[in-house]
Amino acid sequence: MTDLTFNDRQAMRRARLSLISTAIRYILLCVVGFVMLYPLIWLVGASFKTNSEIFAGAGFLPENPTADGYIKGWQTSTPYTFGRFFWNSFLIILPKVIGTAISCTLAAYAFARFDFPLKKILFGSVIAILLLPNVVTRIPQYILFRDLGWLDSFLPLWVPSALAGDAFFVFMLVQFLRSLPTDMEEAARVDGANSLQTLIYIVVPMLAPALISVCLFQFMWTMNDFLGPLIYLSSVDKYPVSLALKLSIDTTEAFEWNRILAMSVLTIAPALIVFFAAQRYFIEGISSGGIKG
Repeated sequence: MTDLTFNDRQAMRRARLSLISTAIRYILLCVVGFVMLYPLIWLVGASFKTNSEIFAGAGFLPENPTADGYIKGWQTSTPYTFGRFFWNSFLIILPKVIGTAISCTLAAYAFARFDFPLKKILFGSVIAILLLPNVVTRIPQYILFRDLGWLDSFLPLWVPSALAGDAFFVFMLVQFLRSLPTDMEEAARVDGANSLQTLIYIVVPMLAPALISVCLFQFMWTMNDFLGPLIYLSSVDKYPVSLALKLSIDTTEAFEWNRILAMSVLTIAPALIVFFAAQRYFIEGISSGGIKG
């Protein structure tokens, strides 16, 4: 009886220590998470403050909440509302994401499944392009698009992605494809399917997590891209939201920060919504290398 009581006490002590350890872990995670998220929390809170209250302290809760920043910020200092700039961003993002998904899938499938002349050299070129800083290719691309007459249009932002110009995504899909089993593809070919049918009906469904990750990456990168539209677009009516935010900052006179912060909240909202909506597929596409078999 004494031994049983002693064992019970030991078990209770271990359970109590485990509970305390778990509680400490979660408290630390909550504290670290709050510190990391505080700038975003402050941004949302400050967007409802007046311009003078923003600089009064580091707290995120507004004393007198106001929506003036959203109302006035939406109107902008141009003849267009912020809705026009959101529409321009959509016109850039949608073709770019679709073009990236299609072209990079075709290129990756060719590298992963077929043998053709100069394959190793071409794939090595893809890796070399991946290692190059974007700033190195800006001038040659600008001269090319200028000679083609594409400046002040969305074509310089669309066409490279539609031609598998994003080497990172090609490399990512190649690595994913190499880990997929080829049994179902071989069975499809035995049944009479050609390479394109095999890709569409067999490979793409298995490639879905990686494709979602590619589309999500491209969506966020394009939404945040400032330099590309700045170089190729000169008409205000074609500006995306990344350039529209810059229009709100006038260096010659005092400007209202609550307008800028309010529009910043609206600008990052689509990326956050899309990320959390596709989070499960995104993590699956990044963490796994495909189906093992």
